[in-house]
Amino acid sequence: MPECPRCHQPVDSQAIACPHCKFQLKAFGHPGIPLHRATQETYLCSSCLYHEDDTCNFPQRPYAKECTLYHDRSEPILPPPPVKSSPQGLGAIKYWVQNNGVWLVLLGLLAVSLLLSIL
Repeated sequence: MPECPRCHQPVDSQAIACPHCKFQLKAFGHPGIPLHRATQETYLCSSCLYHEDDTCNFPQRPYAKECTLYHDRSEPILPPPPVKSSPQGLGAIKYWVQNNGVWLVLLGLLAVSLLLSIL
């Protein structure tokens, strides 16, 4: 269980504010986003990956003490998950029939009704 950076009491990981000292733990209005805070007299920007590659657009840059976009430059950024490739050949036809079976049945019923109306 994490602890409050101000009063060092244990707090729930989903808590927005510390129940003991009311210190804000998550970004205001965005309870799912963690709020990173600088320790002592350092600034977050000095160790942030986005400041290093100049993609940060935070208004308090380079003197930010609190930031929601902070990413420590010593931690790697995870690559996106691999995208599934679509099937080829007969597999593609089978995949299409599985995903569009309802349309295939309706088209079949329409063809049968047209044949019956012509005869």
